[in-house]
Amino acid sequence: MSTQRTVKQDADTVEGSEALRIDADRAEQLVDALNTDLAATYVLYHQLKKHHWVVEGAEFRDLHLFLGEAAEEAEEFADELAERAQALGGVPLSGGATYEEHAPVSHEGQDVYDIRTSLENDMEMYGDIIETLREHVELAENLGDPATAHLLRENLIEVEDAAHHIEHYLEDDTLVLEEATH
Repeated sequence: MSTQRTVKQDADTVEGSEALRIDADRAEQLVDALNTDLAATYVLYHQLKKHHWVVEGAEFRDLHLFLGEAAEEAEEFADELAERAQALGGVPLSGGATYEEHAPVSHEGQDVYDIRTSLENDMEMYGDIIETLREHVELAENLGDPATAHLLRENLIEVEDAAHHIEHYLEDDTLVLEEATH
């Protein structure tokens, strides 16, 4: 069993990447953006999982499946972000408190809300993430990193699609009849 305890790289350092031909100055900006997106994505992931677990009502099945799939997509994107940050010579953020500290979005908290409120909270978070991703796509392009821009752009499409689905769930039109008041 290894007893090695040597820190290979401090958490908030960026070395750049000779293989990718991205110097440390540009890599630092890119890793910072990727870590911001990583933190936001994990905060979103945990909120979506919470809603997946607690959803009730007539649309339970559809919403339960949608929220589960949306959480899986967020988890996959988080992995891609972390791997790209590492490839650029940085250290991906890790840990719940670290994510919440660095995320430009906030989790709705521990309380359970009605599904409409929960979805409205999700859509607000998606909207904030969409704006941040757009800024980071532009940053990556301006720093001459088309691969990071492509990664972010591909996820932006998925994030916008999920937000669009939530927008549909929040429409007033429904097949569920309201109970008549007497």
